[in-house]
Amino acid sequence: MSGFACGDGGQRAVQEVVYFGTDTPSSSVTPEDWTRFLTDTVTPRFPEGLSVWQASGQWRAAPGVMVNEPTYILSLIHPGNAITDKAMRDVSLFLQNSLSPRSGAPCVVCCLHVALSFLPVPSLGSR
Repeated sequence: MSGFACGDGGQRAVQEVVYFGTDTPSSSVTPEDWTRFLTDTVTPRFPEGLSVWQASGQWRAAPGVMVNEPTYILSLIHPGNAITDKAMRDVSLFLQNSLSPRSGAPCVVCCLHVALSFLPVPSLGSR
């Protein structure tokens, strides 16, 4: 990751955003399935933290029909080293092979390189 200036005290990091649709041919991924995936697969590989939220996704099916479905979005910020790169590949493979509702359908992973600076937050009592 070259070309990113982080400023004083900043750390370079990678943000991975995974969009995961929940519809299956016969049902959908349940909230319990998703929670188990986060607990058993994601959190052990990214114990520093993550963010998850629900959204309404849409995508174009092969015949050109727009499909709308509930979607989970997983955001991970990590150092982008060999360990976390492997962890992200493991998570993606798990999604594709074990939790993915559509046979052979890849999850969509978007990567954004960001520069992070951790700055002290003034106390609320000092206003």
